[in-house]
Amino acid sequence: MAKPLVAIVGRPNVGKSTFFNRITRTKLAIIEDTPGVTRDRIYADAEWLNREFTLIDTGGIDMDTNDVILSQMRVQAEIAIDSAELILFFVDGKTGITSEDHEVAKMLRKSGKPVIVVVNKIDNPSDEQNVFDFYELGIGDVVGISSSQGLGLGELLDEIIGYIGDYEANEEEDDTLKIALVGKPNVGKSSLTNKILGYERAIVSDIPGTTRDAIDSVFERDGQKYTIIDTAGMRKRGKIDDKSIERYSVIRSLNAVRRADVVVVMIDATEGITEQDVKVAGFVDEEGKPCLIAVNKWDAVEKDTYTIEEYNKKISADLAFMPYAKKIYISAATGLRVDKLFGLLHEAYDHNIQRIPTGVLNDCLQDAITAVEPPSTNGRRLKIFYMTQVSIKPPTFVLFVNEVPLMHFSYQRYLENYLRKTFDFSGTPIKIIVRQRNEGREES
Repeated sequence: MAKPLVAIVGRPNVGKSTFFNRITRTKLAIIEDTPGVTRDRIYADAEWLNREFTLIDTGGIDMDTNDVILSQMRVQAEIAIDSAELILFFVDGKTGITSEDHEVAKMLRKSGKPVIVVVNKIDNPSDEQNVFDFYELGIGDVVGISSSQGLGLGELLDEIIGYIGDYEANEEEDDTLKIALVGKPNVGKSSLTNKILGYERAIVSDIPGTTRDAIDSVFERDGQKYTIIDTAGMRKRGKIDDKSIERYSVIRSLNAVRRADVVVVMIDATEGITEQDVKVAGFVDEEGKPCLIAVNKWDAVEKDTYTIEEYNKKISADLAFMPYAKKIYISAATGLRVDKLFGLLHEAYDHNIQRIPTGVLNDCLQDAITAVEPPSTNGRRLKIFYMTQVSIKPPTFVLFVNEVPLMHFSYQRYLENYLRKTFDFSGTPIKIIVRQRNEGREES
């Protein structure tokens, strides 16, 4: 049973994100005094009195604007309202009712959804009389709170539970595959998200950095459930002010990689692979995530017989640390090869959770040793006793030897390549830990 959706809406800068973060105990929503900071829908689960629901934090609604981004923010809020079971209409208790509040109330009234008017910034007892003014909106129950100080939240949560009713947690194992889309700004991550989902889930613009939050979208395809995470573009560190909004966007993008099951590293075909692409891919590799290199905007590249071959060579050279990653050339705008992404992503994920029986693994190890003898240093030869797999995500193997310092990097790489040749680990990194059999000392 899906968790009930509760959408947080209102005009800009009324404290929606502060409330979202406090209730969900996260920092998923960006907190900044600048109106319009939260621009896309953010999802996170919350719980009160053993009842669970999902909060959706939305960008501020500006009903009367010609600004492209603000207009699309309004569309995102409308989508959240349409999908939610309950609306929390946030207003500012210090400034009182505004004409914008009346316009938002009119929009919510048309939705036919139940609404709780949340009068925020009631920080002092003297502010409480302002709460009653908002009954004038005539749209639902009115509750006064202070998101920043945590006042009145219990009463509001009680009201929420009263609306959404009982929820029985699903005890079944979650079989949803989480896919993170990462890359530098304006590479087409949001366009790919929208193409996959079939509607404008993420804001798409030619302005680099349009997506500032990591956005989760849940969908189903051929009976399989997915969560696609459209992340903010990762810029070069030198271009990010430590106190800027964008710094937090990058942090969330990195966290999105950590919580994903499989990652799509997107590259702009019109620009070719850049230094920043290499850094993004390196982070995915370090996290041990299975991944796919998706070269986007392929429709915009002038091609001849050798174009793909040249791109493949360039990517393989620049991403030599991740030779396991398969490459696919797509166009999010036209849908070129987008359907083929899923088969490759499942393959990479399956290899990331693959386990090799110890007996079979050591047969492979003996074949590798027979083909190429272990190296010797200063008259001391490396002896390899056996290998065992200790974990998955990524597949991790412990190799027991007589002396760890005798294991040369090149021979360890040879063993890794031999494993890959014998067992299909395409799409995923693998890790080999070298241990001294008797002393238990570990190096990697």
